[in-house]
Amino acid sequence: MHRRGPPGSGSGPGFPPHSRPPSLGDAMHPVLTPEGQRRRAVLSSLIGNSIEFYEFLVYGAFSSLYFGKLFFPSFAPATGTLLSLSTFSVAFVGRPLGAFVFGHLGDRLGRKTTLITTLTVMGGATVLIGLLPTYRTIGVAAPVLLTVLRFVQGCSLGGESSGGFLMALESAPPNRRGLLTAVVGTGNAWGLLLANGVLLLVTALPDRQVLSWGWRLPFLFSAVLVAFALRVRLRLAETPEFERAKSEGAVRTVPALDLLSRHALVTLCASLSALPMFLVFYLGSVFSLKYGAAIHASRPEMLTLLAGSCVFLILAVPFFGRLGDRHDRRRVFVGGIVVMTAAPFAWFPLLDTRSFPLMALGFLALFAGFAANYGVQGAFYPQLFPTALRYSGMSISYNVGGLLGGAVSPLIATSLLSRYHSWTPIALYMAAAGVIGLAASLFLRERSADSSPRHTAEPTAAAAAVASPDVATARG
Repeated sequence: MHRRGPPGSGSGPGFPPHSRPPSLGDAMHPVLTPEGQRRRAVLSSLIGNSIEFYEFLVYGAFSSLYFGKLFFPSFAPATGTLLSLSTFSVAFVGRPLGAFVFGHLGDRLGRKTTLITTLTVMGGATVLIGLLPTYRTIGVAAPVLLTVLRFVQGCSLGGESSGGFLMALESAPPNRRGLLTAVVGTGNAWGLLLANGVLLLVTALPDRQVLSWGWRLPFLFSAVLVAFALRVRLRLAETPEFERAKSEGAVRTVPALDLLSRHALVTLCASLSALPMFLVFYLGSVFSLKYGAAIHASRPEMLTLLAGSCVFLILAVPFFGRLGDRHDRRRVFVGGIVVMTAAPFAWFPLLDTRSFPLMALGFLALFAGFAANYGVQGAFYPQLFPTALRYSGMSISYNVGGLLGGAVSPLIATSLLSRYHSWTPIALYMAAAGVIGLAASLFLRERSADSSPRHTAEPTAAAAAVASPDVATARG
C-alpha cells in the first residue's frame, strides 16, 4: 500500500496518494479510457486477423493456379495441382500444434505478447515464400522449403485467429461481445478481399511474367502489412479479464493439459461443430477457382464473385454477431450449420448456369449460413471454457476443426471432381460434414459463469476495475 509522502515526495501536493505527477511520457502516450482500450483491442485484432488471412489465402489461390508449374513441374498438370494443394493442406496440420503452443503461451503469459509473436512469425514465413527459389533453380529442395514455410504459416495462424477473438471478447461488455468479436471475424473477409484484389492485379500480367516474378509480389507485400499491424499491436494493453485471472492466481501452469483432462468432451464437440464452417469457407474461396475453370468461367469473373462475397460477409457477419447478443447465440450458431448443410445443392447448379447474376446468388446462398455461424462463433467458442483456459480451449478446438474440415477439403473436392466429373459427390461431402457439425453442436453450452478458481483476498486495483460488469453471467 502506497502512502502520501512528505512535501516534495512522488505524491506531492495536489496529487492523490495512489497517483504521481504527470510526466512527458504520459503526454506522449496518454492513458486511454476503457472505451478507448476497447476500440484499440478490436482494431488491433481486426487488422491482425485480416493480415493473417490475407497471407494464408494468397497462398491458397496461388497453390491452386500457379504453384503446380513453379514447384512441381515434373508431374502432369493435374497431379502437379494436387501436389500443390497438398502443401496448402500442410498448414492445417501445423494449426493444432500452433494452437497448443500459442494457447499455452496465451493462457500463461497473456494475450498481447502471444499475438505479437504470431503476427511476426506469420509475416516472416510469408515474406520468405516470396523470396523462395523455384524447382527450376534448386530442384526438389524448392517444394520441401515451400512445405516447411507453409507449415510455419499454419502454426502461426493456429494461435493468431483465436487470440484476436479473445482480445476483443475480454475487452467488451457482456452485451456487446458477439458484435465486437464478429467485427474481428470480418478479418477473414477483408483478408480474402485484399488477397483477391492483389491476385486480380497480378493475373492481369501475361502468364509468363507471373510465373517468372509476378507471383512473388503478393508475398513480399506482406512485409508492409505486418509492419503496420505490429505498430498498432505493440501499443495494445492486456485484456482486463486476463489481468483479473492473473491477479486471482487462476493462471494454470500447463493450461492445455488441464483443458484436455477436464474439458475433453467439450473440446471434441467444439472441433466437430466447426467442420461445416471450414469446409464452406475454403471450398468457397479456394476450390471455387478450380471449379470455375472446369466449367469454363473466366478467372476475373470468379474473382469478382469472390470479392462480392467478401463485401456480403463484411456486412452480414457483424449483423449475426449482434443478433447473437440479443437472442440465443447457440440457436444462431446451429441455424447457420443447417443452412450450410443444404446450400451446396443450390450453389453448384447456380454456378453451372454461368450466368453472372445466378452465380452471385449461388455464392450468397453458400455464404449466408457461414455468416450466421461464423458471426457468433467468436463469442460462442471462448465461453465454452473458463477464462484461465480460454486461449487453449478455443485455439485447440477451433484448429482441430480446421484440420479436419479445411486441410484436405480442396484436395478431396478436386479429386472427386476429377473422378466423377460432377458436383454431386462434392455437395454430399459438404452435407455430411454439416450433419456431423450439427450433431456435435447439440452438446455445447456457454458457461453460465466463470468457473476459474478465485481467492478471497482483497482484489487488486486492476481486478476491481473490471470485476462487476465483465464477469456477469454470459448470455447463451
